[in-house]
Amino acid sequence: MKKKFALSYQLLVTVVLTGLILLMGFNSFVIINPGQAGVVSVLGTARDGALLEGIHFKPPFISVVNIYDVTVQKFEVPAQSSTKDLQDLSARFAINFRLDPLLVVEIRRKQGTLANIVSKIIAPQTQESFKIAAARRTVEEAITKRTELKQDFDDALGQRLEKYGIIVLDTSVVDLEFSPEFAHAVEEKQIAEQRAKKAIYIAQEAEQDAQADINRAQGKAEAQRLLAETLKAEGGNLVLQKEAIAAWREGGAQMPKVLVISGKEQNSVPFLFNLSEIQK
Repeated sequence: MKKKFALSYQLLVTVVLTGLILLMGFNSFVIINPGQAGVVSVLGTARDGALLEGIHFKPPFISVVNIYDVTVQKFEVPAQSSTKDLQDLSARFAINFRLDPLLVVEIRRKQGTLANIVSKIIAPQTQESFKIAAARRTVEEAITKRTELKQDFDDALGQRLEKYGIIVLDTSVVDLEFSPEFAHAVEEKQIAEQRAKKAIYIAQEAEQDAQADINRAQGKAEAQRLLAETLKAEGGNLVLQKEAIAAWREGGAQMPKVLVISGKEQNSVPFLFNLSEIQK
C-alpha cells in the first residue's frame, strides 16, 4: 500500500515538474513575426533593445512582451486653421505612417499603445502642421496653390513626428472646406468675371461692326472717286468725238473708221490728220 502511494506520489510530482518545465519552456521564448517589433518588460520595466522578427528568449513568468505593428498604418485626421487673410479653412488628411522598429522601446515608454500614438501625438501634430502651412498663404492661394500647401504641411508634419519614432510616408487631402462667406464671395466674383467678359465681348463686337462700316464707307467713296474720274475722262473724249464728227460733216466727207491722235489709233473715231485742213 505504501509502495503504491509512493509510486503515485512520485508520478504526480514527475507530471507536475514536467508540466512546469514545459510551461517555463514555452514561457521563456517569444516569436516576433515579420512586420512586428516587440518590447520586453520585466516586472513593469521596459528593457532596452527592441525585439525584431525571429525567436527570442525572455524571463519566464515575470516578463511581458508588447508587440507593435510596424507596417504601414493609415488614419484620417481632421484639422482647422486660419489663412493669412484670416479666413477659416478646414481640412481632413489621410496620413500613412509606420513606427520605427528601432524606437519602439521609447514609444512603449512614452506613448504606450497605438491608440495613444494617434490621439496624443499624430492628431495634435497634424493640427499644428496645418496651421503652419495655412498661415503662409491666403485662402485663394490655398485653392490655386494646393500642391504647395500640401508640401508645406508634409514637411512640417514629418519633422514633428520624426522625433517620436513615427515615420510619415504620405499624406492626402481628403477634403478642403471654406467658410460660407468665402464660398459666397467666390460665387459673386465668378459672376462678376462672367459679366466683365461678356461686356468685353460686346465692346469688341461693336468695334468690329464700326470698323466694317468704315471699310464699307471707304470702299464706296473710292468707287465713287474712280467712277468720277472715269466719267470725266470719257466726257472729254466724247466732246472731241462730237467736234470731229461735226467738222467732217460740214466738209462733206465720209466718216473714217480710225482716228489718229498723237500717233495712237483708236477704233470708231474720226480720222484726223490736221485740224486746220478740216476747218478749211
